[in-house]
Amino acid sequence: MLVAGGVSSDNGGTLASSELYRSTSGWTATGKMIAPRSDHTATLLPDGRVLVAGGNGVIPDAVLASAELYDPSSGSWAATARMIEAHGGQGHTATLLPDGRVLVVGGGSGTGASAFAELYDPGSGNWTATGAMNEGRGGHTATLLPDGTVLVVGGCCDVGGADLISAELYVPGSGSWTATGNMAMPRSDHTATLLPDGRVLVVGGFVSPGFLTASAELYDPESGTWSATRTTNTVRYVFTATLMPNGIVLVVGDQGGSIVPASAELYDPGSGSWIAFTDGIRVLRGHTATLLLDGTVVLAGGIGTSILSPPL
Repeated sequence: MLVAGGVSSDNGGTLASSELYRSTSGWTATGKMIAPRSDHTATLLPDGRVLVAGGNGVIPDAVLASAELYDPSSGSWAATARMIEAHGGQGHTATLLPDGRVLVVGGGSGTGASAFAELYDPGSGNWTATGAMNEGRGGHTATLLPDGTVLVVGGCCDVGGADLISAELYVPGSGSWTATGNMAMPRSDHTATLLPDGRVLVVGGFVSPGFLTASAELYDPESGTWSATRTTNTVRYVFTATLMPNGIVLVVGDQGGSIVPASAELYDPGSGSWIAFTDGIRVLRGHTATLLLDGTVVLAGGIGTSILSPPL
């Protein structure tokens, strides 16, 4: 598992360092990125390299257009072409498409969320513009659906500065966006998880006008509609949701801003129920969650670094 960049817990500075985690040996340092960055995206490419794009730089409010590639065979980073537009600030997304290209959308800076979208071609190392979203978004989610389209949900902000209730679909063949059904409520900094049956589970986040929610919804790509499912046991935002091998979804992270032993919950798509548990970990927000081959989940960053073995 590769962890790159972020913000230092020692002095709050933006990091260029990278580390590798192996279940057999723990953490080891690897090559430094060319540019320090936080709030970037990292996408595993089909050839095994990792594309890191955008994010925030060392200077406050400096949103980056640069991108770089990590080569696991050498443990080194190399620059690739700059993006057409800087993505970061309010939170962009990067989605690996079935043809190997990477779709980067949204984010923004102090001027507001962006609707701009672009594609990275690993073969040429170049970026090309594609159709713009119907609305500018940051803090949204992007989920690759089984039919190859990308579902983008929620985020911030509309003209009035409120979180978004809308969702839209990107069609790679035409490079166009089409509106799909609206959620029951607006939200940003939520999670979206593709379930084994093709539905998408959206959980938590901010809702207008800035309150947190424990609500959860399911998107059905066949009908393009949303339906409610049971609420989580606690409100959450800037947290993680991980699909486990048995189809259960593990949710871990922030509970409304309080630094407490982090609760975790398991969602069962069959029953629509949530089961809460704790594991003595301390996580606030901003961590990552990675499923390992042995079924454990590594939580890195945030407050503390933990290995979680869900009681499945």
